Amino acid sequence: MGIHDNRVMTNTTTQSFDTLGLNPATLDNLQQLGYLTMTPIQAASLPIALAGKDLIAQAQTGSGKTAAFGLALLERLNPRRFAVQALVLCPTRELADQVAVEVRRLARALDNIKVVTLCGGVALRGQRASLENGAHIVVGTPGRVMDHLARGYLALDALTTLVLDEADRMLDMGFLDDIVTVTKQCPPERQTLLFSATYPEGIEKLANQFMRSPEQITVADGAEKSLIEQRFYEVTRPTRFEVVAKLLNHFRPVSTLAFCNTKQQCKDLVTYLQQQGFSALALYGELEQRERDQVLAQFANRSASILVATDVASRGIDIKELEAVINVDITPDPEVHVHRIGRTGRAGETGLAFSLAAMYEMGAVGKIEQYQKQPSTWYKLDELTPTGKGPLLPPMVTLQILGGRKEKIRPGDVLGALTADAGYSREQIGKIVVTEFTTFVAVQRDIARQAMDKLNAGKVKGKSVRVRLL
Repeated sequence: MGIHDNRVMTNTTTQSFDTLGLNPATLDNLQQLGYLTMTPIQAASLPIALAGKDLIAQAQTGSGKTAAFGLALLERLNPRRFAVQALVLCPTRELADQVAVEVRRLARALDNIKVVTLCGGVALRGQRASLENGAHIVVGTPGRVMDHLARGYLALDALTTLVLDEADRMLDMGFLDDIVTVTKQCPPERQTLLFSATYPEGIEKLANQFMRSPEQITVADGAEKSLIEQRFYEVTRPTRFEVVAKLLNHFRPVSTLAFCNTKQQCKDLVTYLQQQGFSALALYGELEQRERDQVLAQFANRSASILVATDVASRGIDIKELEAVINVDITPDPEVHVHRIGRTGRAGETGLAFSLAAMYEMGAVGKIEQYQKQPSTWYKLDELTPTGKGPLLPPMVTLQILGGRKEKIRPGDVLGALTADAGYSREQIGKIVVTEFTTFVAVQRDIARQAMDKLNAGKVKGKSVRVRLL
């Protein structure tokens, strides 16, 4: 049962995917997807995973780990066998959705691989039907996967690969018992791949219980850290919100994720920012799934400038191109601080991380400095002067179409209605997100109203639709 520890640091020489002996069709597809060289986590983990060994990999979100386990499980898959051969457990629905999208992209070159997501907040019926149609890969949250197993809708007897993604966060969220229940129903001779940003004791327990002599790799994330510029500002309780507005008016980031320690603080800050003319939305635990989907769609497609969230609510959000993170309240947990600021400065882009601290929070700042092994850099508030003309407006506006997966609407149908039928260019249209019952499409601010009228007057997938501006 022992764990072999192979520490791997980031200076792994860049390697191309064709050193791995992957299926030629997969290599072609990787070229088309723009995957030319492996990220450090891929270079360190793929040879081990492809050799069929169990693996514990310590890596940050945004380091390319999905492709690392995705390629490994696709190589072991038999497309002609219609049974679940791989299961990926994720902490949140958002992460499960992203993983499923990425795995589908990686599997494009192989015959008709079916990937099914099983998460809460969606009716079991539809998920059961998808499973009955034959799924090769299931990506889901522990609770919902357990549900399907208990009802006999999901069978794991053909499973060859089990992946635990962001295992530390699943443990944080209290999923340990669920993971144990699910893992006990997997065949003992399967391969287990565990990915985690941190390495708490619970992980070791899991590994000892369910893994066979796993190899352990750690990819130091030193390279990514330096791309985030951290700035600390001293505030008082009454000036905190004012300083957030000053930062936004000075730096004018297109997308900002602001963290508060409580739900009430989130609500109060959003109210304040909206009164100041900012486009701000709140995300906290009690939101219904429908509202949550709507908030995330608007923020991810750049039609809201600021998302104010609590730590719990923000789990699993992975917004590409996030220019800034603001710690409105300092977190007492330094690990959470690193998680928060790690949302910006992804994939080689630079990012800004602003932290506002009052005198009574200096103890927490000290803990963060010790944890990061670097002193905090403080800046003066009077340097924050408004730049740019007028209010900070997001570049896009979201149109909401009533109708989603239930009506078999796909992103391509909406894009076609806007480009082919309504005559807009691809550049004027942003992200398109299809949920169970509604579809969100981002369009450039200057065409929003006109695009809404054209969609309302035209057709999507041959049917008339109702569209409104969010």
